Amino acid sequence: MKKILLIFGTRPEAVKMCPLALELRRRQDVQALVCVTNQHREILPPVLDAFHVTPDVSLDLSEHGPDDLTGLTAALLEGIRGVLDHLKPDLALVQGDTATTFAGALACFYAHVPVGHVEAGLRTYDMTRPWPEEFYRRAATLMARWHFAPTEQARDNLLREGVDPARVFVTGNTVIDALRTTVQDNYVNPVLTWAGSDRLLLVTAHRRENLGPPMERVLLAVRRAVEERPDVKAVYPMHPNPAVRRTAQAVLADCERVLLTEPMALADFHNVMARSFCLVTDSGGVQEEAASLGKPVLVARDATERPEGVAAGTLQVVGTDEKEVYRALSRLLDDPSAYAKMAHAIAAYGDGSASRRIADILLEKP
Repeated sequence: MKKILLIFGTRPEAVKMCPLALELRRRQDVQALVCVTNQHREILPPVLDAFHVTPDVSLDLSEHGPDDLTGLTAALLEGIRGVLDHLKPDLALVQGDTATTFAGALACFYAHVPVGHVEAGLRTYDMTRPWPEEFYRRAATLMARWHFAPTEQARDNLLREGVDPARVFVTGNTVIDALRTTVQDNYVNPVLTWAGSDRLLLVTAHRRENLGPPMERVLLAVRRAVEERPDVKAVYPMHPNPAVRRTAQAVLADCERVLLTEPMALADFHNVMARSFCLVTDSGGVQEEAASLGKPVLVARDATERPEGVAAGTLQVVGTDEKEVYRALSRLLDDPSAYAKMAHAIAAYGDGSASRRIADILLEKP
């Protein structure tokens, strides 16, 4: 029996790894074990509950806040090393571009445990955007044996970097697997009730490089767009990071047409997204989810590692300049033809079968 350890610790990782964990647990001759690092301690459990995934190991990182990257990385390495020593997996899987991804791959490298990298090959080729995620995913590439690229573009990035083509597999993104299970036709939610018949903007922002003035500028643009249009409202599920919350509350708390909420449960978030008019976000996974639902996305970053959506016209990189964000948002809100050009679903990020493909590869390849 092949023992496979899935290592993840943030909410986005959980959204993308839980479908894979469930797929592996359905297979014969596989023992799929889950180690959660609790890098996102407050917002991780609801995702696990949504997928009915119970961790086999749960680490305690309570002493290390989001800004203590050195302490966090050291604690992750030490904790994951102990898990590897105890469970002795035949191989491990990490996902994406987080501190957990980097530390998990490095701990496995030290322990001679082969690693598969889920969502491999995403690149901006700028170490400062996003920071430190661009470093984490590129470092994971150096340590991985299997590279599960979500798109052909991601595969091409890996091949240009000299990765063995026999070790690169285009599978689609497991986030689309998750999305296929959560969006419902008949869905009721207090946020949607509050929005009523108004057009709803869904806003998310949390990137480290956007903390402070960049995030403030983006939110000021959203506020202005909302206040100038009586048929538009916005909802912003706030990330737990105190720095994010301070900015969100300072800019938006007194705006009657903006709703600040706690992080939404996964099904709530996906269903609100499916019924939103458009999105303003600096998230990575949200870009993929919204594009697959046909929702226009304004990416509040200077670069994106998801160029497929930009090429297809569903994503627009607008940066964090207040005037640029406002101009792009106004165009979507006021020009039906501009909106129509962006509001179409694309299949660039997968067809909902990525977990099955990854499981097949892991069970077939040495």
